[in-house]
Amino acid sequence: MEVKEIESAIEGILFAAGDPVGVERLCMALDLDRATVDTVCQRLADYYSYERRGVRLLRLENSYQLCSAPEYADCIRRAFESRRPARLSQPALEVLAIIAYYQPTTRAYVDQIRGVDSAYTVGLLLERDLIEECGRLAVPGRPILYRTTQTFLRSFGLSSLEDLPELPSASPEDGQITMEMQANLERLKAEQEAAKTEEEAWDSGETEA
Repeated sequence: MEVKEIESAIEGILFAAGDPVGVERLCMALDLDRATVDTVCQRLADYYSYERRGVRLLRLENSYQLCSAPEYADCIRRAFESRRPARLSQPALEVLAIIAYYQPTTRAYVDQIRGVDSAYTVGLLLERDLIEECGRLAVPGRPILYRTTQTFLRSFGLSSLEDLPELPSASPEDGQITMEMQANLERLKAEQEAAKTEEEAWDSGETEA
């Protein structure tokens, strides 16, 4: 297959799937090695971004997914008459930060760091698909382990957990580290909003010109 054919095949697969598709599945479907599939996917992602298309190709750890371009989110919401998702509350952001940095972890561990019960907030994050259950800890009572999801990566513009900002050297029991985790996630969200604002300003200037 030529590169253009591979690009078209990958577009078709990702469009039909809707959800993230593992790179190994793409390799199997196209009978190609991983290096080739990764290279073509990156080429497609660069093309969508450079040409300012209405879709983007995201890499989510070992998977790829087609999604709408963030700068057109308001138009898409209006088209489908969907409400804008509620922003995360401070407790939700705090719990999410702890799970993101110490996953897989239990609710009891989250409670220990925060000093308050987190049952409701964990349930809320589960409903929003920002975290998920990933087994049980091998101790008496076998508490549930939680980790972040691909929805979490998409929501914060991350390709993998390695893209999370580093934490300062401190013990989890130190209250300062929880504040630092919150600040890191808030900074990621702010960077996304700033990038969106910059793109909108660029679009406005281009139109006026």
